[in-house]
Amino acid sequence: MKKLNMSRRDFLKMMGVSGASLAASAGLDPFLLHTLAQEPVQITFGGWGAVAEDEGVKAAIEVFQEEHPEIQVEWQHTPDAGEYGTVLLTNLAAGTAPDTSFILSDQYETLAANGVLMDITDRIANDPLLGQENYFFEPQEAYRSAGGGDGRWYGIGSTWVAPQIYYNADLFDEMGITPPGFLDDEIYDWDTFVEICKQLTVDTEGRHPDDAGFDSENIERYAVDWNWGWQFLGSVIHSNGGQYLTDELTFAMDTPEAIEALQRMVDLIYVHHVSPRSATLSDLGMTNTQMLDSGRLAMAVDGSWALSWINSNELGITVGSGAIPKIVQPASIMQAHFHSALASSQHPDEAWEWIRFLATPFYQTHFAKIGLWLPNQTSMLTEEGLQTWLTEGIHPDNYANFVTDYLPKYGIAVRLPSGYIEASNNFITPAFDALAAGSAAADVMPAAVQQANDVLAMAMQM
Repeated sequence: MKKLNMSRRDFLKMMGVSGASLAASAGLDPFLLHTLAQEPVQITFGGWGAVAEDEGVKAAIEVFQEEHPEIQVEWQHTPDAGEYGTVLLTNLAAGTAPDTSFILSDQYETLAANGVLMDITDRIANDPLLGQENYFFEPQEAYRSAGGGDGRWYGIGSTWVAPQIYYNADLFDEMGITPPGFLDDEIYDWDTFVEICKQLTVDTEGRHPDDAGFDSENIERYAVDWNWGWQFLGSVIHSNGGQYLTDELTFAMDTPEAIEALQRMVDLIYVHHVSPRSATLSDLGMTNTQMLDSGRLAMAVDGSWALSWINSNELGITVGSGAIPKIVQPASIMQAHFHSALASSQHPDEAWEWIRFLATPFYQTHFAKIGLWLPNQTSMLTEEGLQTWLTEGIHPDNYANFVTDYLPKYGIAVRLPSGYIEASNNFITPAFDALAAGSAAADVMPAAVQQANDVLAMAMQM
């Protein structure tokens, strides 16, 4: 008798003819039997990332597909985050958008308001894990994810990131200077910060900025390199009692508090000579990481994500961390991209399963351990949870204070409204560039803010 050569899939298809009766007689779940008989549903996932993030996503897809053999995820990777926003908009216009995607924080509310993103509010509420009370880091997570005016969730924040100080701990120890930390009595006030910056800055003759003959054109070591992105300047504004965006979602960098804070940033470069001009970095041909590692820089104010490469395991120095200095109060703008399913997906259930998986501790732990992300889940901030991701050689000894003490008290979740991209690109970013080139904040910001707010107002009317 000839042996019937039949695959498992063929067998299930054949049995599907009478699957319901078979399932009933065999005590099997008809839905399970039906699912096994189907071809896996393929969904696409768009996003960006360097090597570490790319590899992390690929590893996560393997685990997800083992748990969900009925779903296959195709990773559509764009290396540069700055390019991905354009890539996504182009695909949306062409009708080729992915089923699920990273969503830039400055695009989130614009895309949600235009119906591009799938409403997942009810799915979260009904989920036994994600629907638990205080599963996410609150109130910050609800504020950014459901902040679009209707209280609905169109994505889940992937993580949190926030500005912090990285410092050469060996240099601080050698000079006998107390470094900054994250606890209240460890955070530098602004005057102390500037004074310490002057101690750390030296010209090629070993003179400090207040010394006679100090040569600001030939500085051997700078005290601090401060990232001039909006999240970093906005944090300084909030530390002076101002706001980057008001509760009514208008720019507020033209207030006296904001002008003063921004001028202090300009003065670090052009008055105190403790921070390099961007042109200086270009002339040196070095990143802040290389300068820190080589002793040309004592502190770098950068994003928490930079810990994945500014750490003691990667550099030849001991890296310490602390909060950015305060003017009148500590403040740090928290932000990050979202994970969303797109409303155009033909597979909303499968898209949700993947988005849900990305909001489980498994996925976030991978990136937290390498220093790229800060958790947005409260279970990872308990004493037991911290042990699952804090990593020796990556996270400085005081890092638990950052996520369990400093950010809950001083972290600020900022909503970026519709029209933000155009307003920021055309008016706010150029204004910040002018400040970095030495323009006075009072001369630049009022006009820029007015023009940017006009754009936001037009966007709200559309």
